[in-house]
Amino acid sequence: MPKSSKKKPSKIKMSTYTPSTLDAPPPVGGLSGSTSRTLQTTKLKSHALGGFKVAALAAPSGVHAPDVTVNDTRTTEEILASWATAGELNGWDRAYVDSFLENDLPPPMEDPEVSDEEPTRKRPKGQGDKALHEWVKHIDLYLRYLITLEGRGASPPTICPSCSAGRVAEYRCLSCDNSGITCGACMVKAHRSLPLHRIQKWNGNFFTKVTLKSLGLRIQLGHPLEEPCPKPDTAWGDDFIILHLDGVHSLGVDYCGCGATSHTQIEQLLERRLYPATTINPKSAATFRLLELFEILQYESKVSPYELYNTISRLTDNTGLGSVKDRYPSFLRMVHEWRHLKLLKRNQRGHDPICGAADTKEGECAVLCPPCPHPGINMPEGWEDEPEETRYIHALNLALDACFRLKRKDVSSETADPGLSRGFSYFVKQGKFADYLQKHEDEVEPKSTCSRHDAVNLADVTPGQGYAASGVATVECARHNMKRPSAVCDLQKGERYCNMDYILHWGIVVLALGILKTFFLSYDIACQWGKNFVERIKKIDAESPLLAEDAKTRFLVPKFHLPAHISSCQTKFAFMLTPGAGLGDGEAPERGWGEANPLAPSTREMGPGTRRDTLDYNFGDYNWRKVVDLGSSLAKKMDTAVSRVAEHTIAHQELEATLDPVKVKEWTEKMVAWEKDSTKSPNPFEMAVTTPTQVAVRKALAEEEAAALAAGKDVSLTPDISPSVLISRGLDLESDQRALKMDMKKTWTHSRDRELTRIQLRSNTLIRRVDAWYQALQLYIPSTLLLRQNATGSKTIPPYDLPLWLPSQIGKQVPVDRRLTEIEFQLRSAQAQEALTTLRRSLQRRITVHDLKKRWLRGQGANTKALNLLATIEAQIAAARDEYHQARVALLALGKMLGKSGLESFYLPLEDSDIRAMVRPDLDEPEGNRDVNNNTGATRHVSSWIWRHASVSEDNHTEYEAEAIKVEWAKSRARASRYQEEIRIVRQEMNRTIRYFKWKEDSWYEKAGARQAMEVTSPEYDEGLRAYARRQGSLCLTLRKRFEHAWQGVNKQIAMAYAEIDDPKLFEERRKRQEAQYIKDNQEKSSSDVEMDSP
Repeated sequence: MPKSSKKKPSKIKMSTYTPSTLDAPPPVGGLSGSTSRTLQTTKLKSHALGGFKVAALAAPSGVHAPDVTVNDTRTTEEILASWATAGELNGWDRAYVDSFLENDLPPPMEDPEVSDEEPTRKRPKGQGDKALHEWVKHIDLYLRYLITLEGRGASPPTICPSCSAGRVAEYRCLSCDNSGITCGACMVKAHRSLPLHRIQKWNGNFFTKVTLKSLGLRIQLGHPLEEPCPKPDTAWGDDFIILHLDGVHSLGVDYCGCGATSHTQIEQLLERRLYPATTINPKSAATFRLLELFEILQYESKVSPYELYNTISRLTDNTGLGSVKDRYPSFLRMVHEWRHLKLLKRNQRGHDPICGAADTKEGECAVLCPPCPHPGINMPEGWEDEPEETRYIHALNLALDACFRLKRKDVSSETADPGLSRGFSYFVKQGKFADYLQKHEDEVEPKSTCSRHDAVNLADVTPGQGYAASGVATVECARHNMKRPSAVCDLQKGERYCNMDYILHWGIVVLALGILKTFFLSYDIACQWGKNFVERIKKIDAESPLLAEDAKTRFLVPKFHLPAHISSCQTKFAFMLTPGAGLGDGEAPERGWGEANPLAPSTREMGPGTRRDTLDYNFGDYNWRKVVDLGSSLAKKMDTAVSRVAEHTIAHQELEATLDPVKVKEWTEKMVAWEKDSTKSPNPFEMAVTTPTQVAVRKALAEEEAAALAAGKDVSLTPDISPSVLISRGLDLESDQRALKMDMKKTWTHSRDRELTRIQLRSNTLIRRVDAWYQALQLYIPSTLLLRQNATGSKTIPPYDLPLWLPSQIGKQVPVDRRLTEIEFQLRSAQAQEALTTLRRSLQRRITVHDLKKRWLRGQGANTKALNLLATIEAQIAAARDEYHQARVALLALGKMLGKSGLESFYLPLEDSDIRAMVRPDLDEPEGNRDVNNNTGATRHVSSWIWRHASVSEDNHTEYEAEAIKVEWAKSRARASRYQEEIRIVRQEMNRTIRYFKWKEDSWYEKAGARQAMEVTSPEYDEGLRAYARRQGSLCLTLRKRFEHAWQGVNKQIAMAYAEIDDPKLFEERRKRQEAQYIKDNQEKSSSDVEMDSP
């Protein structure tokens, strides 16, 4: 299929409008068994939406539509005023309303995301390369100017043009734009306020480096710029070094010694934005700009202080011939102190009116997750009274994991390097944690009863000689990928339960102003970790919120890790099958490790405190970037949910329409009971009947024959071969034929003689076995002799195509004993199910090998082995496909002979497009056609039927088939429910985010003058306090308004989605429009590529 015409799943974006609140209630609950789509009369409840009122749309039974409308003509002021009068602000407080009506707060920053301009079109592929090719034509021009600038230029002056002293013009500045050549005195005069510029001197042949200090420039501190000090105090040793963006500068620095200022040397340096390396007689400093650059540069590229210092050192002298002062140890210390100060500043510690930084509490400097529930901060009134079935909207979703790349060598000690951020952010407070670990030092972790999980079985393994920490463990917000405060710790061995329990508890209770009731805990070994969980938490804190009477905790396994678990875990701990989990995946820590792992080479060499601080700072930046991106990330989650909820809900309704309503009602009651308490009800997603296998069927048939022999009712026509053995041997021969045919296809003209000989010997053996089997078959079906003669005649038939004349192949041509037909039907049913099971397992194995190859394998040898393994798996997939095809054809023929109907609906045709994985369908596409942005998972796409079981209304299913239909119904219901839950969860997250920033904004404005009552203060300090607090408050206001703008169309999106559920025709129309638009976009893209590639 041409790439341009290939259909690709794409995100459906609804049209938007302008609401002013997000608090209209979204759909509630799950799905009922009823398939009725009749409109239900509902009482409309008005929810102001800024110029619109969205009507409550009736939904199918069990699918609750939101109370929203779309035709309000009131102005925003009238709507807000009506809220204030009614006393119902739907989560917004009075100050928030006033901020819109009075607009007396600072205006927000310009927001490119909310611009009304047409978005810039992406540059067509290939244009960048053409620009480079065009540049190649001008290489000599560029090179000529680079060389020209090594000299003095055209008509260089010999006498300084900037003064009338007649001095020689021999100096130029590389840092100034358009700098001419002047004398030394003029150069000093021009750089009194620019002391860090780079100066060169013409020596008659070429330019050489000189310093402004050698020309007589000195930096006077403690006085205004142009005001000299009558009694300057020269810096100690007059050998002051300043580290700046473009190098290591040697400067003359003078402090004020005349008494005009009472500020110390440190204060005088800080006033000029120079950060001193020491507090006593400093001899070096770094500019604020350099420290700011390093901070952001490390967050973005994970560069180490050593690498940045070497960079500026080489900018000073890249030859190694000069002598650059070594200030690397000083730079290390300054960077560490600077980031700690910025941490305290951003988290209001400089505004504490009593103790300042000394009173910082555990976790207080962490960047909190705004959409997560924080009682007392961003929760709506009455959230504690939420009904149990919808309490998941206020649940705390946490994910735990460990990373063994972030090791630390056994260097330094806690005494020598305790760190600066001592439990202030993400790492737990070390003293308490060490005492806790000592109590659990001798505990031995239980072995896994699931798969062989290394996290369990290697928990007691030490990190190896020379290492003090084997890695880092963390607790993160599972839905928004942010580290929790006081929820990171070092690992001393493996992933011991005591470490994980500790950070989970403190990650929940630190900074908590209230107690949450619902927790979803995701961990890749949750099936093992959840055992004895309550007893272990009690040892940490008997009053933990996790142990509250009305607390509800669900353990889950991340989606990517789930296939590695045994089958019972895959239904018990699956996100998709857990009520209230929405569309979460639990893989948040894995994404975070991808950001942190590049720090491993530098942090493993650090002392314990410095390493914790470095990771804390980087974790904080990671959280902040997630916060800033909430506008788009939550909008994308809502887009995903509303664009697909109709698809999955309608699919579930269509499935239910084919089922017995009595059965559906019974299943629904059992499902609801399991959702309320999974410990007291059987899991509806687990098969109560095991999958039939050919071995099991043969055993059952042999037992039946044994019972017949015991009763004296032997039906065998020969003592060597009974009817069941006869048919079983026929199926074995058929399997050998398929294998031989597949191997024959691999041979070619130049195949080696050894290989051809092996194939020929197998063919001869197969012919002899078929002939022997024919002799036995003629005893039970004598007419097969005539059928063989008519079929073969004088033709030569390859041994792999010889007809075996099983009952399914004979059909109604000649009479066949019904017993033989029934035996083959049973064996063929098991054969079809086994083929599908093999197919599913092979597809999952292919995913595992692909990911293993991509993430871990390097080098030709390892990749060749992986490719060979993939080729073997592909062969297994092809063999399973052929076996199912053959079994299905036989089953349909046998069904007609036995009078069984409805088999076509259960044993569906297996097309190549159906052979795709459940969680990684992209691997089934040809590599060139794969969409790297399509990461759909179990809940985000309609899976192939091989992962489900079709439904039919006939009553002639086997017990296994009936159970399979029930399980597929349960999974279909779960998929639709997860999408409905996601809509409601994301709506609450948006509301909580807005409330959080309103709370944060108010908190900063309250801090504006908090320290004015302190004794040690000054007017300039008070002004700085107010200015910073107001700037931060304005930032919170700007973010809040930006997010409101980004989410303004949410209510209409939801209304349209549920309108499609109510009327599936709307859904089909949208799908067709989307497909047409996709084809059009591809055609335009193809045309654009052709234009760019044309000469």
